[in-house]
This record gives sequence, structure tokens and C-alpha cells, in this order.
Amino acid sequence: MTPITCIAVDDEPLALALLCTFIEQTPFLQLVGRYGSGVEALKGLHDIPEKVDVAFLDIQMQELTGLELARVLGQQAQAPRIVFTTAFPQYALESYKVDALDYLVKPFNYEEFLRAANKARAYAELAQGAGEPTPPPAAEEEHIFLKVEYQLVRVALNDILYVEGLKDYVKVHLKSTPRALLSLMSLRAMEEKLPARRFMRIHRSFIVALDKIESVRRLTVQIGTETIPVGEQYKEPFGQFLSRWS
Repeated sequence: MTPITCIAVDDEPLALALLCTFIEQTPFLQLVGRYGSGVEALKGLHDIPEKVDVAFLDIQMQELTGLELARVLGQQAQAPRIVFTTAFPQYALESYKVDALDYLVKPFNYEEFLRAANKARAYAELAQGAGEPTPPPAAEEEHIFLKVEYQLVRVALNDILYVEGLKDYVKVHLKSTPRALLSLMSLRAMEEKLPARRFMRIHRSFIVALDKIESVRRLTVQIGTETIPVGEQYKEPFGQFLSRWS
């Protein structure tokens, strides 16, 4: 596996030096840039010829915070994965909203840093072995990857009963466990991930696995113990499916 290219950004010189030391002593990481501010990082990134895989960002910085920098980097075609470093644990939820790979609370030791680095390595190996880890699956794919609590989870399509939309999150209900998976993404994005031949959106808040429907009554479907409504705007496509089903 090729080294994982990294940049380090922190406006505290001692914290930046320690972070760079940790990166440099990790065999599978390659430090390609170190910056004392978010603005300096944005300027410096233009001079790095290779793709940057991971950005270690301090959150509380002058001029441009780590969260703001992460949002800017996220707009790039080949955006780096983000690992935040900060002395303020209350930013954990915000880091999740910008799809951070991990979150290190200062002061952290090398063992804690290495756990975050290993997450980056696992993600890179997954991307190299299977292409992008979260693309819409092709018809022959039998699983998808979802980000759940800072890690990528492989979910078998055959295990999904239905998906429930909850504002910025989706709740994926599974056959194999009563505990649903919660992932930060829209229901529309989830709909695009799932093969249309096996899943259908029947309500603004629900996608169902067609082969898990046990019965249909009026404008509801039954999956296990759950009764799921069919929304008005989804009646026609669902009716077409029923005509083939019957």
C-alpha cells in the first residue's frame, strides 16, 4: 500500500510540532505539509503536487477555524479525510457534521493518535480495494457502506428491512438485529445508494425492501411488526409495483 499523504494544521507551535512528530514516526503516513493557520494551509495546498489523503486540523484557530477549513476542503473533487485535534470536546458533534474521520482531544498521546491513523489506513485500504467506499451500488452489489459513529460499516442489502428518514439522519432497520443503524445522510442520498429493483421509497420518510413486504392493506405495508404508510405522491409507482407483484 502506498503511504497515506497528510497535512498538519495548528496555530499552536508546540502542538503542531508534536502532531508532525507523531505523523513522521508512523510508517504508513507521509507528511507533505505543515501549516500554522488555516489560511496558510489553503495557500500551501496549491503547491502540493500529490493528492492529500488526510488533514489533521486544529479546530480553534484565528482567521479560519478548522471547521471552516474542513468545509472548504470538502468542496474539492478529491477532498482529504479530516481528523480534528482540539482541546474542546464540545465540538465533537460539529466534527461529525462535516464528516470527520476522527476527533482527538488535546492533550493526546501517540497511542490515541495511532488509533486515528489506523482508521485512516483502514479507510484508504477499503478505497483502494473496492474503489470509493460509499458509491451507489451496481446491480450485482450485495452490500453498501454506511458511516456509523466514525466508522464505515458494511451492511448487506439482504439484511435491510426498511430505512427511516430523520431530518439529517437515516435510521436503517435490519433483519439481523433489533438495534437500528443511525447514519448522517439524507433519505434521498440513501435512496440513490440502494438498487431500485430491490428498494422503493413509498413515503417521504420511508424506503422499504420490496422482498421484505409481508402484506399490503389500503395505503400501508406490513414489514414484521411495523406498519408503514404509503405517501400520496408515491401511490402511483407503488401501485405499478403491486400490479406486477400480484
